[in-house]
Amino acid sequence: MIDHSVEKLKNARILVTGGAGFIGSNLCEYLLDKGAIVHCLDNFATGHKKNLSAFIDHPNFTLFTGDIRNLEDCKLAVASMEYVLHQAALGSVPRSINDPITTNDVNVGGFLNMLTAARDEHVKRFVYAASSSTYGDSVTLPKEEAVIGKPLSPYAITKYVNELYADVFHKTYGIDTIGLRYFNVFGRRQDPNGAYAAVIPKFVKQFINHESPVINGDGSFSRDFTYIDNVIEMNVKSILTENPDALNTVYNVAYGERTTLKQLIELLKNTLSQYDTAIKEVSITHGPERVGDVPHSLASIQKASSLVGYAPKYDLEKGIQEAMSWYWEHLK
Repeated sequence: MIDHSVEKLKNARILVTGGAGFIGSNLCEYLLDKGAIVHCLDNFATGHKKNLSAFIDHPNFTLFTGDIRNLEDCKLAVASMEYVLHQAALGSVPRSINDPITTNDVNVGGFLNMLTAARDEHVKRFVYAASSSTYGDSVTLPKEEAVIGKPLSPYAITKYVNELYADVFHKTYGIDTIGLRYFNVFGRRQDPNGAYAAVIPKFVKQFINHESPVINGDGSFSRDFTYIDNVIEMNVKSILTENPDALNTVYNVAYGERTTLKQLIELLKNTLSQYDTAIKEVSITHGPERVGDVPHSLASIQKASSLVGYAPKYDLEKGIQEAMSWYWEHLK
């Protein structure tokens, strides 16, 4: 069945901050394919120019090299835009523990700059990347948007502050916002390198190199892994929804299934063994649990389903199968 609502994206003017990053570049590519006019703002602190190579010369694409910590950069990039998809941030719980000041400067100061610039430009809607880390020490499963605990890391604090600022800006200035609490997103263009790499591309690269992946803890911690195309769907639905009850709130963005790290690593090993049978013999190493890690994460997606029609098509296994050819080609 064809979703004709995406036709409304044609000629829509959309700023994607962090557009050279993993999620941002996938959003840029999708929006351009649907005929949107896309501005991208990135300082390449964690994003990469290679992520833009597929569309850098597209006539509807404009790259602004700048930093969200600079208000003037934000104003320049958002000029004439109708919508903002704010993806720019410094991710990673461990990074925030090692350097809480920079994490706060980018994720809180930068967020406030972007909200202010969007308000001054009178954008129609400000959609931003929130985080499942906001649930903190809440042990309730599945995670429902209205029930959160105390944050367990500086990163989690910054993402919760984003939600508070978005709410205040709507009530004070009338700007419409939607926050998307991402749950462990994976897929094409996700960077496997560096100290703060996400677990799936990191494990995949280690398997490809016949190195032993290290699981933090005994492997019983669980996550709601979410394929990139589900995230694109939710961002687009957040732009297009005409339901007034769907605005000025936050949503979980996930598939709604829980997978332990032990189950994940077996799935990755079995899937990659189709490309290289020697991967079957790679051993798994266990290390200490990470400080600030949430033991279990599982999202309820009922709110997103009922208010904006979110219907994710990719569970973990289907997402891994879809992503594996990209991983194999780019991580070897």
